[in-house]
Amino acid sequence: MSIQSETAIYDSLAIGQAAADQQFFDARSANSFSDEPVADDVLDAIYGAMKMGPTMMNNQPLRITWIKSPEARQAIAGTMPGSNASKALSAPALAVLSFDTDWHEEFENFFPHAPERKDMFQDVEVRTTVGNNNAWLQAGYFIMAVRAAGLAAGPMGGFDSKAVDAAINADNNHRSFLVVNVGKPGENPWFDRLPRHDAELATRSV
Repeated sequence: MSIQSETAIYDSLAIGQAAADQQFFDARSANSFSDEPVADDVLDAIYGAMKMGPTMMNNQPLRITWIKSPEARQAIAGTMPGSNASKALSAPALAVLSFDTDWHEEFENFFPHAPERKDMFQDVEVRTTVGNNNAWLQAGYFIMAVRAAGLAAGPMGGFDSKAVDAAINADNNHRSFLVVNVGKPGENPWFDRLPRHDAELATRSV
């Protein structure tokens, strides 16, 4: 992105340049982390900010598991190939993002003015699709909340989700879909930024 186009974007945003850089332009997916711990109140704040993002009918299917015990870390890292395993072992905070396949059971809590709409999601396939889609939406909010806390996120896929679920979700109805390293960036944390599509390719008006 050119300096000229960045300046035009800054001028059109309601937030200041520093906040825009922290959330978007300077923010990167970290590949190494310092050993500075992330306090529990910061983890709580990340969730507190993330949960305010909109979802379909306020359904909130995302479930976050903060991996704190060495045994759980080893189990999660063991489901990953190559360098991702070492990242999972070394990040100050590690989150497994899952979605609750029975998210509709909370309808009276998240949609109290019309709890009867729970009946719209009795079909398992429909419920699973809606839950998965909205959990991914919330995962985006999660990453932005990590950045808002002054930290870097390192989202990782490519792991054995069935093995992760066996390790941490065996006693519930959650399905893992993303693992995220969280913390202060470490030594040489960034790869070169890859190109982004221009608006001419990615947007249109009809």
